[in-house]
Amino acid sequence: MELEEKKKYGEPFKHDSSFKGPIQNRSCTDIACCILFIIAILGYIAVGILAWSQGDPRKAIYPTDSRGDFCGQAGTPLENKRKLFYFNIMKCANPVVLLSFQCPTTQLCVEKCPDRFMTLVKALKNDKDFDYYKNFCKETATRSMSLPDIVRDGLCPSMLFPSKSFTRRCFPALGLKGGVVTVGNSTTFIDGNGNEREAKDLVDGVKNATVVMESRQVVMKIFEDYTQSWYWILIGLVIAMLLSLLFIVLMRFLAGVMIWIIIIAVIAVIGYGIFHCYMEYANLKNEPGANVTLQELGFQTDFTIYLQVRQTWLAFVIILAIMEVIIILLLIFLRKRILIAIALIKEASKAIRYMMCSMFYPLFTFLLLAIVVAYWAVTAVFLSTSNEAIYKVVNQSDCVHSGNVCVHANYSTSKMKVDCPDSQCNFAYYGGETVYHKYLIGLQFYNVFLFFWCANFVIALGQMTLAGAFASYYWAFSKPGDIPSFPVFSAMGRSLRYHTGSLAFGSLILAIVQIIRVLLEYLDQKLKGAENKFAKFLLCCLKCCFWCLEKFIKFMNRNAYIMVAVHGKNFCASAISALNLLARNLLRVAVVDKVTDFLLFLGKLLVVGLVGVFAFFFFSGRVKAFENTAPNLHYYWVPILTVVIGSYLIAHGFFSVYNMCVDTLFLCFLEDLERNDGSSERPYLMPDSLLKILNKKNKTRAAE
Repeated sequence: MELEEKKKYGEPFKHDSSFKGPIQNRSCTDIACCILFIIAILGYIAVGILAWSQGDPRKAIYPTDSRGDFCGQAGTPLENKRKLFYFNIMKCANPVVLLSFQCPTTQLCVEKCPDRFMTLVKALKNDKDFDYYKNFCKETATRSMSLPDIVRDGLCPSMLFPSKSFTRRCFPALGLKGGVVTVGNSTTFIDGNGNEREAKDLVDGVKNATVVMESRQVVMKIFEDYTQSWYWILIGLVIAMLLSLLFIVLMRFLAGVMIWIIIIAVIAVIGYGIFHCYMEYANLKNEPGANVTLQELGFQTDFTIYLQVRQTWLAFVIILAIMEVIIILLLIFLRKRILIAIALIKEASKAIRYMMCSMFYPLFTFLLLAIVVAYWAVTAVFLSTSNEAIYKVVNQSDCVHSGNVCVHANYSTSKMKVDCPDSQCNFAYYGGETVYHKYLIGLQFYNVFLFFWCANFVIALGQMTLAGAFASYYWAFSKPGDIPSFPVFSAMGRSLRYHTGSLAFGSLILAIVQIIRVLLEYLDQKLKGAENKFAKFLLCCLKCCFWCLEKFIKFMNRNAYIMVAVHGKNFCASAISALNLLARNLLRVAVVDKVTDFLLFLGKLLVVGLVGVFAFFFFSGRVKAFENTAPNLHYYWVPILTVVIGSYLIAHGFFSVYNMCVDTLFLCFLEDLERNDGSSERPYLMPDSLLKILNKKNKTRAAE
């Protein structure tokens, strides 16, 4: 009955006396996919060259005036004029600004923002005032010109008021005085028409003008924090790397002890986190404003505000407590299986001992991934800034051409200017109507898709390389005598020479699923304001299904690459063979393999926890010893979050070697159980320490 059940999942492996591990005589697999991948890479290079020739990153860095020139760009007449000044900020109160991202008023590059009230009428009365006022006028404006001529040609703003620089743009210096909005400490101002206006009239204009800039301000502050703390971040990441290496080296000699140390330490670190968060929660009890709910607080660009709210720390306590309970319950229910998993990790430690260079292979993978990410990011920036400057008609009065696209170079002699004499042709945004610009979104999509494909290919290469190396250890009859020289380099050579197509095939399937998930996230953002409940429910179900599909494909690819590395067959045949082998031993997979993954995950968690706690106390200045050493930051969570994420990636890189070793040895072990029976003619190749996991033994050894 058991044999019939197993045959449902394919024929078990049969004994083959000539089989001695990863076969040397193999042929190229999935050639069609290899060719497709090469063509796609060549296309990706072409897209990069096209983007670099058309793009201009300065558009994302510098503010742009009404003529389309960059404020503060080195080597230009505007090099010292780094700030952007709006002639009439109140024009930005128009709701259309939120759609076009451009205020319908003249914008000029200036050296510094105005610091006083002044009208054009007053400035024309004496030379001293006009000399100051001219800093905010176009070059052609002179005091000899009449007021009507200056206003008609839009050469100067009708008035100035005290302003402050915000993301290199001049906005009114608004404040509150007794609950009343003020500008320059005054509740009123005189506009260019001689009318007295309230300072609150400027609020809507400033609000709309800054709605697009707030995110940029946050980004700039984060960038400044990185410039102040990058070396400390590097030190934190180096500490994470040293900790990971220390754990790996210790596991080589003390695998069982280290696993229990990791388990206890993880519980202790999370327990301390619960205690610390609760103390913060208790200390804020009598603080004014600390009882505000997160819902009432809403979204704030200054994230440190959230740390002054009790509910934030309560949420941390609940999250950490749930994690602690889950881990403890899993340890209680899996206590017997943990002993089995420790034996498997011990065997993995022996395998790694014979090929220590495998520990540093993740650095090579990280380098390749860094190149892929850098190429994608640079190409994305150049693509997003490869649009042309679009100019539109801006008019103070009614005009049939208002808002239409115009040509800035010859606008003064155009029909639009004749029809609307007081109109101007101002820079609006970056766009374009050429074939290149029409398909720009397609090129961005191609850039993202190839990023996923290339990143998955690099990860797949690492998995197949390590699988080939560890499989050669397992199938060696006499260890280490029968282990080939330079097993890691040999495995990588076989992978690239014979199985580039299989690597591309598996990574392509995964990339397609990932790009679909990106599109679903995009649709989800678009439907957030929609009232269609069914559409939202359907989208939620699709996101969940594709998340599960991605996890399954990653699991399938990982095991398929192991079988490709061992047997040299194509991707589909290897995937089917691996899944059938696992299905025939489903209980063993659940008992041994997944428990081992959980224990190694706790190791990663410990490294991240230790480095994260150290980073928190250092960058937040909570420890007096670090007060004078820690850099002054806008958001101290920026380096903390960077160190935590970086530490996890580093720990994942080193522990992934163990993960891959365990998965490879386990899959080979299952195949060994089917090929051999422990007799003298067909002995198991796994050492006795691991044979005990499934109560198996070699009869020849038993006889001895």
